[in-house]
Amino acid sequence: MAEDLRVWRHPRPEGAAGRCVGARTDLRVERRRAKRLARRIQALARRERLAHEVWTSPLARGADVGRWLRRWGWRHRVEPALRELDFGGWDGRLWTRIGQARVDGWTAAFARHAPGGGESVAALVGRVAACRLPPGALVVGHGGWMVARRWLLTHAPHEVDTLSAADWPAAPRYGTCWKLPSDLGG
Repeated sequence: MAEDLRVWRHPRPEGAAGRCVGARTDLRVERRRAKRLARRIQALARRERLAHEVWTSPLARGADVGRWLRRWGWRHRVEPALRELDFGGWDGRLWTRIGQARVDGWTAAFARHAPGGGESVAALVGRVAACRLPPGALVVGHGGWMVARRWLLTHAPHEVDTLSAADWPAAPRYGTCWKLPSDLGG
């Protein structure tokens, strides 16, 4: 059996409150928050004798943590497949400016509707299913990616068409670590 991935959601980014934040909004993380998460990852690797290699999204809120680890001698690998859902024209806008009618349109056709002309949840699930990381990898990613990966543990990618917004779990809190199987079995 392959070693599990350890996937942390990036630290809370600056300026995200009330905004739709996805793959196009590259918000930075306050320096101390990024360093604090990097120290937690470093401590786990030391305690469990894991490789000093971290995989991150290219977005600053994940990559900033990887840059701290690289300063301390780690290998930092950037993986574009780890990025958050692309909300297209909604990305970076206040939810109140997007409007309830548009959000309702998305939730009514949750799996296949591409909010703001960006990426659908079905496309996110497909991207996550195709993402191959080495067994036991240490990862800093995004809430949407983590939820999709966990969803795939109990569903086949084609089952996304039965998915409703009410069935989609909330993202983990910032800085949370989930242990997820390296192999999705497909």
